Amino acid sequence: MIRVQGSKISYLECGVLTAPARHPFEARLAEISRSLSEVIDEFKPEQVAIEDVFTRINPRAALALAQARGCIVAVAGLARLPVYSYPAPQVKRAVTGRGRASKEQVAAMVAALTGLSSLPSADAADALAVAITHAHRLRVAA
Repeated sequence: MIRVQGSKISYLECGVLTAPARHPFEARLAEISRSLSEVIDEFKPEQVAIEDVFTRINPRAALALAQARGCIVAVAGLARLPVYSYPAPQVKRAVTGRGRASKEQVAAMVAALTGLSSLPSADAADALAVAITHAHRLRVAA
């Protein structure tokens, strides 16, 4: 999660919402939904930005990701938050200048842009990169 004030991007928080793999799929989706609701209640964001589902992966994995993404969109909708979605190459380009940047390059640029003293995990870096992409889009639209 980031805060944008003018052209300044400030790091607020990041993490990864997970649920135990041994739990049934519907329980995992419920846990992700509940956890996201708690994050929204705590931080009171104004908008939600998410990454598009990457379709060049295993079809079962793509379906599971799409279902988790649907939960995220539904939770945001219940909180009356607008949701913006970005494809991975656009996110990489916004953060690193290259649409085919590596995960390590994305993490390094996210750390540099947000002032983090260490690299975030790959998943957290991806989430922060999506937030930064959205901030860039808002700045261009203004």
